[in-house]
Amino acid sequence: MSASPGAYRDASSDLIASDIEAYLHEHEHKSLLRFITCGSVDDGKSTLIGRLLYESQMVFEDQLAALHHDSKTSGTQGGELDLALLVDGLAAEREQGITIDVAYRFFSTEKRKFIVADTPGHEQYTRNMVTGASTADLAIILIDARRGVLTQTRRHSFLVSLLGIRKVVLAVNKIDAVDYSQEVVETIDKEYREFAAGIGLTDIVTIPTSALKGDNVLVRSENTPWYEGPTLLGHLEAVPNSEETQHGPFRMPVQWVSRPDLDFRGFAGQIAGGSVRPGDSVRVLPSGRVSTVARIVTMDGDLEQAQAPQSITLTLTDEVDVSRGDVLAAADDSPEVADVFEATVIWMGETELATGRPYLLKIGARTVTATVSKPDHKVDVNTMEHLPADTLGLNEIGVCTIRLDRPVPFDAYAVNRDMGGFILVDRLTNNTVGAGLLRKALRGSDNVHWQATDVGKAAHIAMKGQKPCVVWFTGVPSSGKSTIANLVEKQLFAQGKHTYLLDGDNLRHGLNKDLGFSPEDRMENIRRVGEVARLMVDAGLIVLVTLVSPYRAERDAVRARMEDGEFFEVFVDAPLSVVQERDPKGLYRKASAGEATNVTGIDSPYEAPENPELRLPTAEMSAEEASANVLGLLAEAGILNP
Repeated sequence: MSASPGAYRDASSDLIASDIEAYLHEHEHKSLLRFITCGSVDDGKSTLIGRLLYESQMVFEDQLAALHHDSKTSGTQGGELDLALLVDGLAAEREQGITIDVAYRFFSTEKRKFIVADTPGHEQYTRNMVTGASTADLAIILIDARRGVLTQTRRHSFLVSLLGIRKVVLAVNKIDAVDYSQEVVETIDKEYREFAAGIGLTDIVTIPTSALKGDNVLVRSENTPWYEGPTLLGHLEAVPNSEETQHGPFRMPVQWVSRPDLDFRGFAGQIAGGSVRPGDSVRVLPSGRVSTVARIVTMDGDLEQAQAPQSITLTLTDEVDVSRGDVLAAADDSPEVADVFEATVIWMGETELATGRPYLLKIGARTVTATVSKPDHKVDVNTMEHLPADTLGLNEIGVCTIRLDRPVPFDAYAVNRDMGGFILVDRLTNNTVGAGLLRKALRGSDNVHWQATDVGKAAHIAMKGQKPCVVWFTGVPSSGKSTIANLVEKQLFAQGKHTYLLDGDNLRHGLNKDLGFSPEDRMENIRRVGEVARLMVDAGLIVLVTLVSPYRAERDAVRARMEDGEFFEVFVDAPLSVVQERDPKGLYRKASAGEATNVTGIDSPYEAPENPELRLPTAEMSAEEASANVLGLLAEAGILNP
């Protein structure tokens, strides 16, 4: 028996007329289930969602009138009511009868609220499917009973498993087209379960349905007397939503530091895992400082306990340094902190992944600079085979090593989706070009936390009686960086200042001896020198760095690691003709003879600073004049006379 329009009614809606406040209270406290529908093209995903909306009376009268009109002009049911049009909102979707974008719809029943994402079936829109699945608790995998398990069925199931969805409804749709055959359903069920077990999907409920006619969608169908399981809506109302994070250790990325007045300092965010109470000991990451929760503050007053996914403000008993992007976590069960990861990357950019080039990586409330290595392999989502790859193109998935410019707290995605999921953003266009799942930390960074010390930066500064900073000399080889920096240090030393000169060539004899001159190695060279310079600033020193450092983004990343007023970029600017004439090391001569490669300015690019604190045109001034300009910059900034 098929459902008649409006056969399933949300009884709580009767309260609207009699007691609106009671209705709102009841509605507010219903549980929420987020789910997606996915499958191959024309399996009936949009029709199924339209059926749920229509039968649960979540379609307004004006929408219903428009649906009747559009069904006659754009429908695929010969003028009859086409429920798919409730979801397929784009003109291109209606013209082609397919889903292109992710369509989100909300509906509710007496027992629960739902947010459903209708995701595209076409392979070229895999990235859209990933977007819809990233927040879902459950996936409805539709299979056309006439066609059985297809390649796209396997592809979407793999993505569902990859993105951490463990509850699956296998909706064998269009069962009316195969005369409600029990044998067809059992054959499809057996084949799908054998495949799904291999990718970690075991929590599967198979339901024979007809989205078009309503069989087993909202009410039990008389056409399938052999089926004894739940209806689709009945299962959606009863299935537990994701509660794993509620029972795990406490995690809360700080989204905002609240300072409404001088007497209050709170840390606001959404709990990403576990629960918290006043008196709990928490660790601030990545700093490693430990404090105690004083209050849990909300708009409705203080709470005695809060748990994921509530949004709250915490106050601590100690005046510890906490900033946006930090994570408050259970002190005795903290997440890892690392800057190098093995990650699964899903590429969404029209332009393929540029390995070794910097991207912005956003994880939680923190944004850092990241470089992605050549993939260890990419996954053929049709066969699950691991294939060699030099890069990733649109909709491709691979396992890569990702290096960040600073450590971040994280949990593996399989443990906590909020703490292990990230997106990659192109630095120039600001487009999201990739999504990823952190698998594990690399390079021995497991369970390593920053160790707080009693003698800190302020103590070093007070003892030396000076304001520390980094003066970063950048420019092509032979532009005069080392000569000028050497003169500056001699004069600072004569004034009694505590300094250190980090010369790029000298560092390649020891600290960076293992690095070559590929783009990836140059980025790592800059990162290491930047970290050493930052530590020296913590020790209270004036640090002079002479490094070609050809990439603007990497220099900016070093600046971002310093406090305001501690980083001075000095562009030692010399024309290529001048440096080729100087050529004290014979580098340009070797490049011209083909004896040297990756020479900056010849066959390797140099990105000049856009807004340096100081530009030194060394073709127009002597080294002594240039050093005097640097000292003038430091004097004006208050470094020489703090």
